[in-house]
Amino acid sequence: MQTVLFHSTIFGPIHSRRLGVSLGVNLTPDDGKICTFDCLYCEAGFNAQGTGTTGLPPRETVARLLESRLSAMKAADQPLDVITFSGNGEPTVHPDFHNIIDDTLHIRDRYYPDAKVSVLSNSTRIDRREVREALMKVDNNILKLDSAITDTIRLIDRPTLSNFTADKVIGELEKFGKDCIIQTMFLRGEHDGNPIDNTTPREVTALIEAYRRINPREVMIYSIDRTTPAEHLEKVSHDELNAIARRITSETGIPVQVA
Repeated sequence: MQTVLFHSTIFGPIHSRRLGVSLGVNLTPDDGKICTFDCLYCEAGFNAQGTGTTGLPPRETVARLLESRLSAMKAADQPLDVITFSGNGEPTVHPDFHNIIDDTLHIRDRYYPDAKVSVLSNSTRIDRREVREALMKVDNNILKLDSAITDTIRLIDRPTLSNFTADKVIGELEKFGKDCIIQTMFLRGEHDGNPIDNTTPREVTALIEAYRRINPREVMIYSIDRTTPAEHLEKVSHDELNAIARRITSETGIPVQVA
């Protein structure tokens, strides 16, 4: 079974194809996975691998490790474009997420004031006031929407919350508007005998209507880049992604980044 990618709270810096030189922050266990989705394509593997033994890193530990790494990078004159909250699951599940964001912004300003702070979130907890307020403070509030059709979300993202629907999450995303970036993974294939394809005209049309409603600052679209825990998924070509991007921009006026 494919397992977690990150075995520390602070990792990198790595080169992100979407964000540049990125120092990662993992607010989930470093030997297990905690997520409110169980995506077929997740590079950190399925939730079935378990939550591990180390637990969520305390707020004070995150701040101490982040400051230590940034101090060392600054002393070595290393470049940094972004501090990215990602890791082995959903960062907003951390009960101190909002406080950790405040700490991070303060530490960032001390060492790399020009670096951005980005959060990659699956959008499942944006209905919580403290999560929403924290996300409004960061430079790049990147929120997932892989389909605007609930049945497809359940096939691809497999939310652990039984009441999670496309319409509900789109309604919450609308509250951010220009203060968010929407990220969509395009893929096709099959899993457990179920065909999967969110590139069909019906799917793209539904997404375009959702993007129009949300009116984000930008849309990021991409496809599979690494090994996935589900074996029968296919990468969508760059040409296809570019064609989808052109249609999105033509019909909404929203800029699209293809990764």
